[in-house]
Amino acid sequence: MTGYFCVMKIIKKKNYAMKLIHIITLTIASSLILLAGCRKSDNNPAIPDLADVVPGNCTTPPLRLWLFSQFVTWGQELTLISASPELHMPDMANFYALHYENSGENQYFGTNAEHTDKINSVYKDLKRFWKYNNKNVFVVGSHGSMMQDREKVFKMYKTVFNYPDDKANRYADSIGTLLKTYPQFLKGDHPAFSFNQLAIPDTTIANVGRIPAKIIIGDGLLKGFDELGFKDVAPQAILAHELGHHLQYELGILKTGMKLVPKTSRRIELMADAYAAYFLAHPQGAGMSLTNLQQVAEVFFNTGDCDFAVDSHHGTPAQRKAATEWGYKLATVTGKQTPILPAEDLAKLFDAELNNIVK
Repeated sequence: MTGYFCVMKIIKKKNYAMKLIHIITLTIASSLILLAGCRKSDNNPAIPDLADVVPGNCTTPPLRLWLFSQFVTWGQELTLISASPELHMPDMANFYALHYENSGENQYFGTNAEHTDKINSVYKDLKRFWKYNNKNVFVVGSHGSMMQDREKVFKMYKTVFNYPDDKANRYADSIGTLLKTYPQFLKGDHPAFSFNQLAIPDTTIANVGRIPAKIIIGDGLLKGFDELGFKDVAPQAILAHELGHHLQYELGILKTGMKLVPKTSRRIELMADAYAAYFLAHPQGAGMSLTNLQQVAEVFFNTGDCDFAVDSHHGTPAQRKAATEWGYKLATVTGKQTPILPAEDLAKLFDAELNNIVK
């Protein structure tokens, strides 16, 4: 009964509800913000003159509306529980993958591993295309089903969320109670619990130690795109975007510890979209058809946001679509004979065009 009483205590915190739901629905594609500041960085590369982020017309994209609808169908009680800042249910799977999935072995993608072969194949093509030889960047999955494993949940509360043993045990029991009591949570496999994608550099985290560079792809995010009809292009687009961030780390465009403000975060995200589109369109890359590339543009449109004043602003849906279109047009400018631009050269071309893209 310990878990039951803990859950009932959490339900009473209704004043947090709408704010927390909003935060959860903004976790899409927070690819680089998570570790900004984990490690001090000196000698950051010069950032080009960037246009300030100015609020304007912006429509919430379908993917975010779809995620929000998942909470609406739950009703108030379950939404309040899932949004509790004490239980950390929306963070549990993503943070577990970040801290403890430190190998590319035995990874799967999608709740039923339905995207595994595609992601593994595209990752090989991406490394070949960009001549990216860093063997220590792993691609790992984020699975809400990890909450069924009490040992893992306790470990998270103890080492990542810094709860004392007594509290960590009580909350681990609570998670078990919730998954048994509410079938709506799908034993942790509900998309709300693994709705993210991340690019993580090699770094060290307090209480955990060193973690290798990795790309994390959540089952929930893949499910959302499946539901919107993008299952044939979204996994490739997500992976190509996140590898774009690792190219930025390699070039010094992006470093842990950088001070991010809306316009610098927007630049980094839109550039990663352009990297992804360039690879997906290029005849020597994925060589996607125009129809599929237009779907890729819609995928990145769906990961845009209207949070102009937030430091992690990723660009509006329209800006993300524009960056994608710029990337895939550049990749096919001379047809099959188009040479592969080095990542550094593409970044320079992108920066020269950025202020036009954001308009």
